[in-house]
Amino acid sequence: MVRIGRGGTLRRREAVLAGVSLLAGGLGALKPAAAQGSGAPGDQAREISIGVASAVTSIDPHFHNLSSNFNIDINLFDRLIHMDERQQPQPGLATAWKALDDTTWEFTLRQGVVFHDGKPFGAEDVAASIRRVAWVPNSPGSFLVYTRAITGIEVVDDHTIRFRTEGPTPLLPVDLSSVMIVPRALEHAPTADFNSGVAAVGTGPYSFVEYVPNNRVTLRRNDRYWGPKPAWEKATIRMIPVNASRVAALLAGDVQAIDSVPPSDAPQLRKNAQLSVVSTRSNAVQFLHLDSFRAQTPGVTARDGSPLPRNPLQDLRVRKAISHAINRDALVRNIMEGAAAPAGQLLADGFFGVSPRLKPDSYDPAMAKKLLTEAGYADGFAMTLYAPNDRYINGAKVAQAVGQMLGRVGIETKVETPPWSVFIAQASAPNYNYSAFLIGNSSTTGEASFPLRSQVGTVDFKTGMGSSNRSRYSNPQVDAVLAEAMRTVDDAKRSALLQKTAEIAMADQAVVPLLYTDNVYALRKGLHYAPRSDGYLAAAMVQPQ
Repeated sequence: MVRIGRGGTLRRREAVLAGVSLLAGGLGALKPAAAQGSGAPGDQAREISIGVASAVTSIDPHFHNLSSNFNIDINLFDRLIHMDERQQPQPGLATAWKALDDTTWEFTLRQGVVFHDGKPFGAEDVAASIRRVAWVPNSPGSFLVYTRAITGIEVVDDHTIRFRTEGPTPLLPVDLSSVMIVPRALEHAPTADFNSGVAAVGTGPYSFVEYVPNNRVTLRRNDRYWGPKPAWEKATIRMIPVNASRVAALLAGDVQAIDSVPPSDAPQLRKNAQLSVVSTRSNAVQFLHLDSFRAQTPGVTARDGSPLPRNPLQDLRVRKAISHAINRDALVRNIMEGAAAPAGQLLADGFFGVSPRLKPDSYDPAMAKKLLTEAGYADGFAMTLYAPNDRYINGAKVAQAVGQMLGRVGIETKVETPPWSVFIAQASAPNYNYSAFLIGNSSTTGEASFPLRSQVGTVDFKTGMGSSNRSRYSNPQVDAVLAEAMRTVDDAKRSALLQKTAEIAMADQAVVPLLYTDNVYALRKGLHYAPRSDGYLAAAMVQPQ
């Protein structure tokens, strides 16, 4: 299991030293020899196909803050700062960064970098990319959470840029590791132009060839890449959401690497001499969002189907009852077959800002029934629980099991498992059409502030807070402590404030954490991949041994 140490941004002096000392950057050295073995790319083909579980919703790197999109974007685009497999900062398009004062960060940019179209990269491109984040229309998951602190941009020269912030913003370098850089000419390019390939221009190790929605993305090696030369001349990322089909494609040699190995298949794959299986604890959590916002909420009724006078999910006792009704150990053992751990907050132990005092709620059906009775629901109520059937490892199965557990304490639960495309459209609709649903979150920054900001911060489209808070949970105390954490420079003090934020949110049952999942990958013999806590499986990360 990967253990993440100090996960926030580096202290000011350390940030400068880190930026200077890690000039190697990039995505890791790639050996020139092609992989050998059944199903592995050969010397002549120099091609690789990778099977991924989650579909891509857009090639536009600023449109939808979604891990599956990011997994494609990092092939095509670069960030100022990259993250290694342990989510520690490394130089990307910036070779060094430092805080000049409490409200100014300066980044030194890499020289000699060109975009896929041959135009040179410079500070104006960075400025345009940051501005574009706020401009992109109709974003279902905004990247503003990463850039909202920036109040001014100063282009000092072609390779020096400064960002002004309203107050101390110690996490700005880490936040900017999630913002892709595009040419200045594309600042107002529509999302459709990225999806068609017209605007899919970056500085990354691969260039765009083709995007077929819900099927594949095809890439060509960028031989002018500033970092280590990728091993593969051509890479195809195939979207294969059905677990059995993804595993079958690997066994047949149709793909050479897959992510999201089903827990039920991992033991047999490990026994296969033609394969290797690697894993690590992820930065992801599966949890329940419950609508505590609306006085009346869809999909929640009396057991006989009649309307209720008020939304029971607004009552903390009901939310606590739901949490105590869930046997997380059984979910880990029976559904995930050990490839997960019970969750008590939004990020697993070992990451920066995680509270050591928050443990998973106990499985206590008697307590759940007692709480329901105290809340006025001794006879229970009926509820529809939604979960995507093609997004998270065993997500639909977990939801079905949770529905059964809730039924045992009097919450008659109907479970609906639509495909992700339908699910996310309904969960993100202006009217928030779901009242209770299973969803996941990955901490792209590798520390606790991101899931707290995105999932339990009060929704504010101007600042990007609550960007994925689809239950519209709101607690002024959570917001206040989190805001203080985000302007606290000292790592130890910031960590303590993030822990306090999580503790307040969980005391209020802002969400119902279920599982911290493991990232499990399988590869054909002759290939090497260092498992990542962020779950990304880009073409340049797979190397011939």
